[in-house]
Amino acid sequence: MNNETLMQYFEWYLPNDGLWWKRCAAKAKNLSALGVTQVWLPPAYKGTSQEDVGYGVYDMYDLGEFDQKGTVRTKYGTKKEYLKAIQAFHDADIRVIADIVLNHRMGGDETETVTAVTDNPENRNEQIGEKQKIRTHSRFTFPGRKGKYSTFTWDHTCFTGTDWDEKTKTNQQIYRFTGKQWAEQTDSENGNYDYLMGLDVDVSNPVVVRETKRWLRWYIRTTGIDGLRLDAVKHISFPFYRDLLKDIRKKTAMELPAVGEYWSSDPGKLLGYLDAVDNEMSLFDVSLHYNFFNASQAGADFDLRTIFDNTLIKERPQNAVTFVDNHDTQYGQSLQSFVADWFRPHCYALILLRHEGLPCVFYSDYYGNPVKDRPSVLDLGKLMKLRRYYAYGEQKDYFDDPHLIGWVRCGDEEHEGSGLAVTLSNGEGGIKRMFMGKEHAGKTFADVLGNCSEAVVIDKRGWGKFSCEPGRVSVWVQSEAFENLVVNE
Repeated sequence: MNNETLMQYFEWYLPNDGLWWKRCAAKAKNLSALGVTQVWLPPAYKGTSQEDVGYGVYDMYDLGEFDQKGTVRTKYGTKKEYLKAIQAFHDADIRVIADIVLNHRMGGDETETVTAVTDNPENRNEQIGEKQKIRTHSRFTFPGRKGKYSTFTWDHTCFTGTDWDEKTKTNQQIYRFTGKQWAEQTDSENGNYDYLMGLDVDVSNPVVVRETKRWLRWYIRTTGIDGLRLDAVKHISFPFYRDLLKDIRKKTAMELPAVGEYWSSDPGKLLGYLDAVDNEMSLFDVSLHYNFFNASQAGADFDLRTIFDNTLIKERPQNAVTFVDNHDTQYGQSLQSFVADWFRPHCYALILLRHEGLPCVFYSDYYGNPVKDRPSVLDLGKLMKLRRYYAYGEQKDYFDDPHLIGWVRCGDEEHEGSGLAVTLSNGEGGIKRMFMGKEHAGKTFADVLGNCSEAVVIDKRGWGKFSCEPGRVSVWVQSEAFENLVVNE
């Protein structure tokens, strides 16, 4: 089996030109050659406007097909182009992971007068206001679609609350509709973190659950997607996704892998959530991201031996999707925590060249982001190809120095020429003596990243002395393997 690599194939600041799905289709073969086996695409359905990145959900049945919210296409293109992009990825042996957002809705077509109370934003378990009448955009009739695919109409009974009163035109309060309660099994931040934004979908309403299941079956059948990225899972009643995934897998007879976004640096919360959902999904390892971020800020003051401490990848690697950055950590976003440029190659070596977890490469890290003046990660294409061809076999760790760590992958018989050694420094650098295995005795290894010029010959006992320059990363493979590492954009 070859290594799996996921790529988040979008970022927040893409141009609103409607050409994204076409660009995806054009790049499918290139991504496959890099070793990408799965792509995570942005939300494909109609948002509140054409500029919407996809998280301001309006109509999930409109994939760029109907004239709604002032546009037929989404920011990314039309339904026809989306389906062609998926087919192009499939033709290149890449599975498609679709981003779905079930927590909230925005941009209702009609207003309703609803009785509500206000809850304390810092402790949603505390009611601070008496009953009052508010006017909400909570009725969704989707006039542009005219009942095609579904005649379901969303109204205030489908939601738990909102933050907007059309009468006063303010969003300074959190309004909970009378007769409704926030879901009990959510993240405990702010007392209860059921409410996030917009109109909070009430997943305790059986009518809502039935329609959601119906939509998901339709979506899978219509598009041919292979898996799911689940947005904002900590804001939705924990049993909801457990039951939804079990139901949809049974009815579609699909494996349908899923990865959830539970944004917390506390690995205990991530593990608790996985237990609550019976391990029906993986989670992005947010705790590891923050270790990366903190290490990049601290420089030589960070102890590299602890880089995996208090992370999901350490505690439950089979459920961990590792990443360096994503669209939410970009500059200008609410979770801004971009890893410093100098340390990003270190991070990608740590997630791409080890056996634990599923690594997720961020689009902007590979292509750069001129809008926010972010360069691409140096040698990221090579690191991805190193994972594809050579990061196999037994792993041996040498995490015995606070500023210079290393590991080896001994290779296997299935992948010709496989096996590699990695050295990584955030300080003065140095030499790491590491065991490659007697089967590599006499072989010459060289640093494919070019940071160390002197080759290493494995001695007769299987050991080699691998050096590392200050603050750099080196990856050592057999010299004759270099030809496989040419990156064609």
